[in-house]
Amino acid sequence: MALTCTFNRWGTLLAVGCNDGRIVIWDFLTRGIAKIISAHIHPVCSLCWSRDGHKLVSASTDNIVSQWDVLSGDCDQRFRFPSPILKVQYHPRDQNKVLVCPMKSAPVMLTLSDSKHVVLPVDDDSDLNVVASFDRRGEYIYTGNAKGKILVLKTDSQDLVASFRVTTGTSNTTAIKSIEFARKGSCFLINTADRIIRVYDGREILTCGRDGEPEPMQKLQDLVNRTPWKKCCFSGDGEYIVAGSARQHALYIWEKSIGNLVKILHGTRGELLLDVAWHPVRPIIASISSGVVSIWAQNQVENWSAFAPDFKELDENVEYEERESEFDIEDEDKSEPEQTGADAAEDEEVDVTSVDPIAAFCSSDEELEDSKALLYLPIAPEVEDPEENPYGPPPDAVQTSLMDEGASSEKKRQSSADGSQPPKKKPKTTNIELQGVPNDEVHPLLGVKGDGKSKKKQAGRPKGSKGKEKDSPFKPKLYKGDRGLPLEGSAKGKVQAELSQPLAAGGAISELL
Repeated sequence: MALTCTFNRWGTLLAVGCNDGRIVIWDFLTRGIAKIISAHIHPVCSLCWSRDGHKLVSASTDNIVSQWDVLSGDCDQRFRFPSPILKVQYHPRDQNKVLVCPMKSAPVMLTLSDSKHVVLPVDDDSDLNVVASFDRRGEYIYTGNAKGKILVLKTDSQDLVASFRVTTGTSNTTAIKSIEFARKGSCFLINTADRIIRVYDGREILTCGRDGEPEPMQKLQDLVNRTPWKKCCFSGDGEYIVAGSARQHALYIWEKSIGNLVKILHGTRGELLLDVAWHPVRPIIASISSGVVSIWAQNQVENWSAFAPDFKELDENVEYEERESEFDIEDEDKSEPEQTGADAAEDEEVDVTSVDPIAAFCSSDEELEDSKALLYLPIAPEVEDPEENPYGPPPDAVQTSLMDEGASSEKKRQSSADGSQPPKKKPKTTNIELQGVPNDEVHPLLGVKGDGKSKKKQAGRPKGSKGKEKDSPFKPKLYKGDRGLPLEGSAKGKVQAELSQPLAAGGAISELL
């Protein structure tokens, strides 16, 4: 069962954390599983990609934060916290720093190279329900507490740069549930307990300074149903905001500049939403409910006339009468007018060898793409019951060579023939001690009402599990009702897919914008 998901910086890979402790990396272009990392024993509650895509940091409900090498699937190091972890996040520009938000504690910034940690200052020591997030470039850390106070800290020195309080219509304050930043621009949103999403401009916050009173650019809410929001995020270009309902599987999409509600996407009735992620480049949304990842996308209709205005689509073959000089190499009857303007430009040489960087993959302060970035994962086929050594020398030759050599070399050759690898280096585990933090806290994922029964039953990996049991979350399911509609007629339906089931023609189809 899937619990949380996150795209890498380019949207080519989707990492999904599961309740059996595994991290499944899904190739978003081939719609297939590229890698499965047996990461934790307990459910994975938070994930984050490093900037270059080579590392993943994960948190599980047993209070452990781990860093993983994506290519090898090995754990680089672990950190054990005294309380459950709500969120982990890499520094956007320095993957040596990780921001951790433990329950009932001030946020902690880890330095991976020397395994040290810094506890961030908070506004009120008695109120430790604090959420935190790096800004878009990691220059500042924004923290928010249960009394509506937002602090802006300088990342390097942890000095307080700006602060303000989020208030409701009266002077009453409201708890901060999450802070999310747009990939482009300086905007960020604050999801609060009063069921209103407030959008602010980061530059205005810094200008107002300490105890400022900035006004939000937009206030987004569901006035009819007063829906509380489970997860909110920006679109890849920062122009739209999607919010997932905490009551049902429903996604609300607003346009940021105007603040109008553009679309409501409804999932299956009775399901509770767990996570929402918007693709960094394309108009695609991934949502998780009841352990299933749903991909929401627009049904793409090919329009060939957009490329050639005089293009005609034919229902049947039509006999074509060619003009006299249509297919001549040179038109003898054509007079040669003087080349001016656009005609003269056609004779210029066009550079077809150099590759321009893709603007969507570059930040505004970068000219080139990251050459070391990990965009895709190589996939090795799994062979069941492989032969001993199908491509090696014949058995007789191996035996004679073994007899000639000593017993030590015999062991070496056998180990190489069996393909056994040297034992993996055990990752370093660092205990993070936080003063005044209770040790008996239970992670919210383990205490969810309603949908939590099945989650408690299946939390953790069963004994003897090798990742291919019958109840694997990646086994395709057969759906009844509108889920089984053909893609052509399901513009308003939604096809949900398990992670290993390839999605046909654009994935789960639903009108998006």
